[in-house]
Amino acid sequence: MKRSQSPIPSCQSVKSAGSMDRPIDLRQEPCTGDQRDEQKRSESPVPSCQSVNSAGSMDRPIDLRQEPCTGDQRDEQMRSGTPVPSCQSVKSAGSMDRPIDLRQEPCTGDQRYHSYSGHGDVDCDFCTGVKLRAVKSCLTCPASLCENHVRLHYTIPALQRHTLVEVTGDLEQRLCQQHHRVLEVFCKTDQTHICKVCAVEEHRNHNKLCTEISGVPDAQDLLQRTVENMKRKDLRSFRKQLSEDCPEYLGSQMEDFDVSGIVEKLLECFGGEGALRIVLHFLDVANSLRAVTEANKVNLKGKYQHVSEGLSPQGKLAFLSHIYTDINIIECRSGKVNNEHEVIQIEMTSKSQITQDSPINCNDIFKTVPGQIKQIRTVLTKGIAGIGKTVSVHNFIIDWAKGKANQDITVIVSLPFIDLNLKKENYSLIQLLHHYAPELKEIKDIEDKKLKLLLIFDGLDEYRFPLDFQKSELICDVTKSASVDVLLTNLIKGNLLPATLLWITSRPAAANQIPPQYIHKVTEICGFNDCQKEEYFRKRISDQSLANRIITHIKSSRSLYIMCYIPVFCWLSATVLEHKMSYAGTSEIPKTLTEMYTHFLLLQISLNSKKYHGVEVENPKKLSQSDKEMILKLAELAFQQLEKGNLMFYEEDLKECGIHVSEASEYSSVCTEIFREELELYREKVFCFVHLSIQEHLAAVYAHVTCVNESRNVLLANRDEEDRFTLLDLHQRAVDKALQSKNGQLDLFLRFLLGLSLDSNQRLLQVFMTRDSSGKSDHSSIVSYIKEKIKREPSPDMVMNLFQCLNELNENSLAEEIQTTFRSGTVLVKELEPYQCSALAYMFLMSEEMLDEFDLKMYKTSASGRQRLLPVLRTCRKARLDHCHLTSESCVTVASALQSINSPLKELDLSHNTLTDSGVKLLCAALMSPSCQLQKLNLRECTLTASCCEDLASVLRSPPSNLRELELRDNDLQDSGVKALSDGLKDPQCKLNILGLSGCLITEEGCASLASALRSNPSHLRELDLSYNHPGDTGVKLLSALLEDPHCKLEKLELGHGGDYRMKPGLKKYACQLTLDQNTAHRRLFLSNENRTAEGTLENHQYPDHPDRFQNYLQVLSKESLTDRCYWEVEWHGVRVFLGVTDNNINRSTGLIGGHDRSLSLVCLESLAGFCFCQNGEITLSPSLSASCQCTRVGIYLDWVAGTVTFYNIVNDTPIILRTFHTTFTEPLYAGFEVSTGSTVTLCQMD
Repeated sequence: MKRSQSPIPSCQSVKSAGSMDRPIDLRQEPCTGDQRDEQKRSESPVPSCQSVNSAGSMDRPIDLRQEPCTGDQRDEQMRSGTPVPSCQSVKSAGSMDRPIDLRQEPCTGDQRYHSYSGHGDVDCDFCTGVKLRAVKSCLTCPASLCENHVRLHYTIPALQRHTLVEVTGDLEQRLCQQHHRVLEVFCKTDQTHICKVCAVEEHRNHNKLCTEISGVPDAQDLLQRTVENMKRKDLRSFRKQLSEDCPEYLGSQMEDFDVSGIVEKLLECFGGEGALRIVLHFLDVANSLRAVTEANKVNLKGKYQHVSEGLSPQGKLAFLSHIYTDINIIECRSGKVNNEHEVIQIEMTSKSQITQDSPINCNDIFKTVPGQIKQIRTVLTKGIAGIGKTVSVHNFIIDWAKGKANQDITVIVSLPFIDLNLKKENYSLIQLLHHYAPELKEIKDIEDKKLKLLLIFDGLDEYRFPLDFQKSELICDVTKSASVDVLLTNLIKGNLLPATLLWITSRPAAANQIPPQYIHKVTEICGFNDCQKEEYFRKRISDQSLANRIITHIKSSRSLYIMCYIPVFCWLSATVLEHKMSYAGTSEIPKTLTEMYTHFLLLQISLNSKKYHGVEVENPKKLSQSDKEMILKLAELAFQQLEKGNLMFYEEDLKECGIHVSEASEYSSVCTEIFREELELYREKVFCFVHLSIQEHLAAVYAHVTCVNESRNVLLANRDEEDRFTLLDLHQRAVDKALQSKNGQLDLFLRFLLGLSLDSNQRLLQVFMTRDSSGKSDHSSIVSYIKEKIKREPSPDMVMNLFQCLNELNENSLAEEIQTTFRSGTVLVKELEPYQCSALAYMFLMSEEMLDEFDLKMYKTSASGRQRLLPVLRTCRKARLDHCHLTSESCVTVASALQSINSPLKELDLSHNTLTDSGVKLLCAALMSPSCQLQKLNLRECTLTASCCEDLASVLRSPPSNLRELELRDNDLQDSGVKALSDGLKDPQCKLNILGLSGCLITEEGCASLASALRSNPSHLRELDLSYNHPGDTGVKLLSALLEDPHCKLEKLELGHGGDYRMKPGLKKYACQLTLDQNTAHRRLFLSNENRTAEGTLENHQYPDHPDRFQNYLQVLSKESLTDRCYWEVEWHGVRVFLGVTDNNINRSTGLIGGHDRSLSLVCLESLAGFCFCQNGEITLSPSLSASCQCTRVGIYLDWVAGTVTFYNIVNDTPIILRTFHTTFTEPLYAGFEVSTGSTVTLCQMD
């Protein structure tokens, strides 16, 4: 818009946006001369003057990352002549089209007058003849001008960019003699005035201050008032932006400056004009972003502030804030996916809800922890179905929209994966964002760093298209079109909008679709603890008396109470029980899962009829025919989609079952409809069941009703139409299929199916039957079938589900039998059958009490029986599984327990088992599970090698690592293994306090790796045991120096008993060469082979009298006393020998090795073809070991300090553990031997 013709200058508001047409660029190189426009000036002898701080240069883009301007930079286009000033309101929008002239006087009227020059006046340099009095001076010409020539200056566009000031007679003194520029900078270093060109050249590194030219309004005062008037939020953002954009000029601590400090710093670096331009540009951008944010908040509040938990009887929605109950969210790490059925995981979890010490508030998931440098961009939140992922997302959005949290976020866009399934065409990212958040269309540059965008992708497990992070097309342009899955992979990888925050939610099974390198933080929703369960019911049910009754009933059923861990099951239970206890009295109150879900189904049908047809249906028998048909169609849909593994389904899926979309919409209490009214890109309905368990229940209803009505078994893939099947056939087939499923996909379906066969549930379903179902269920036969499967099934976890199936059938005889045995105290005395061990494990899991300690060795059973007891680890705090003949296969069950939901296990002793590296690999995957809380792990003598150390290192460096004590002694890890382990020790995430590496074949090379790791991460390890290795002098010095290092926390270092002879594999590193003491030998023992062989004979041998000689039993002791760690091997032949240890106080007349509390022995018997043990005079046989005891070579290992003696059967030079005794030794021990007549023992030569 052109200015009116007037010689009077224009004055605009400080906050006028007339200078805002193009963004400021503060990072450009400072002007070093009188730079001119690209267009040529008009030819005129009359000069044009402009204010020093004229905004004529404001049309160019603002870029806060460019150098501050120190010269008279000009526009590319010339200003039009506007001699008439315009004075507008400070905040007037009319001032937005014209440049700001901050250096001119305010307009006070028609100031036109002519005056001749007199004494003391400054003459006009352009007047010829009589000189008129000059009223302005032009610093650009330089010259002084009278009023007439000032007016001419304003009529010529090319002269309008000159600088006008109050008239002065010393123009040359106001200009730099070198550059002919205004002296508007004061150099504090040289104490002189300089121009802006001097400031960036010869005075570049000096301390400088911009000065104001006389006659110009005080820029500092204007800036001060402008910054003070900023809103608190804007001021915080302004400080942050200045620190990020111009750290080299303003420093990086601008957030600590007050208003005056900010103004002073801006003036010093950019001058009055530049500083004002920065402030005004920021305010303009902030105002436009604020408008977008407010529009976004309004839209999101409209969508998410209400919640519908299924179908309300009155059809009303509840405020999310009224029913929302905080749930536990913990930070975790990526680990192996637990493939068990999610409901089964919950039911086998602990009674006490164990979470991290500091659970994360939902609103804080993007906040960094103290000491964390890297910003969090992408967060992945995991959680089982119905645990509260979507509700947590909605609560996060509502809290932001209400201004309660995360106000640094500008816009939130929710893009549910269930909707993205429908985007089958190619779209650009900007198209998608504009569709889900139309208010973003007001943002010109979606990649503007001032825009903090959060994209929420809810339900990764519901997405039907693969995410290919390896071969996906590279896209960096938000306007380029591609398929949605390609856009998603580029967005997650950071190729698109790298500064945008991403929040992805998923069920655990689908979470591993995204490679861990693209995830900056992993969290998991843990569901309700016991207090939160009650809180939910009290919030959900307004009648507190009724709420208390419902809570009491839920607690009375262990299976129901455990299931309330899932928020959606709390809703389902509250819906059913509120109706049953309020209107139907207390009869037929559901006590099992099947009863609860069946009542829920019928209740929802009743409410559906009331809502859509105005019919009150209290009696299920009065259901309309259309309702019956529709439910059965939905049941068929549930079964078909369950077989396919689908949770989400579309119109074509419904049509396969004869369901019209409009019909399905009426049943939204059972079949949730996800439907968006926006029709720009698609119009299609997407369906899912409220929860997977509801789909499984309906699938069981379909299978049951079809079998009763049509005698058809839907579980048979190839079935003849003429075949007729009974419920027993269906149930047996279901049991078999469930046991064949590796991930337990059909476990809950099976329980529902069996539960429906009870008379109470069949009466409820009678409305769907066309045939009489009474007597069709052979209850006793299926119970017997399941009991037989329990006895034969090797998988402990699958057996647990079979016990749950018996519970649904109200058959608890096996559990009651073991409970009776347990109460009588005979459970630790009698030999337990494997199925009894399973029943015992089930009893422990279903108990309300948690075990403080579980010692597997206490229970007398076979190897199979011990395997079936392992699920008890899910409900104990400390587990002792040492010396239990466990293998790598056992680690599958142990790992499952470690990563069970809210695992309470803190200490685990697996020592002296043949786990091997493959078993430890399974354990490590579980240790990295977010649910694992293990702090102490003992893997002593588990046949491990260097191969397992990389897996252990991954555990140590996984955030957050709970492991505090790790015992690895007596495993041949060698230096290579210790090097790999050191990589984990030096990671800052490692919090290990105690590490045992005694007897691991470590030399000075391995010690150097450990020393280096502890210097890198010196904050945690307090105890390190490297005894019985070969550290050498160098290793000892390196590690000992850590004890003197003030930064290192190491307090205890064990390096004793080292040497080259310790570098032997296995137990041989502790080998000692023993000889028999002739002074202790009974006279009928014949010693030979340099006193290493003893033979029992009938005749006496000539030994001198000695007080240590045995008088009664044919016994002999070793000459060498035994302390520390000692290992020896013995060969025996004959009828019977006793091999053991004793102290020197054994009675020489009546004492038998193993016959008192200070000795013990292994008894080798030819007649039994096996071994037995003698301790404290009691002999116990180990029949489970007899088959492997034909060998005649025995190894004995003594750890005097630890108080253990272990016996081994040596087979093909491989030691197989027989038994370990635990006691306390106070005196040195001796190897002892009792040799019957005709038998011999020989101490083997140890290499």
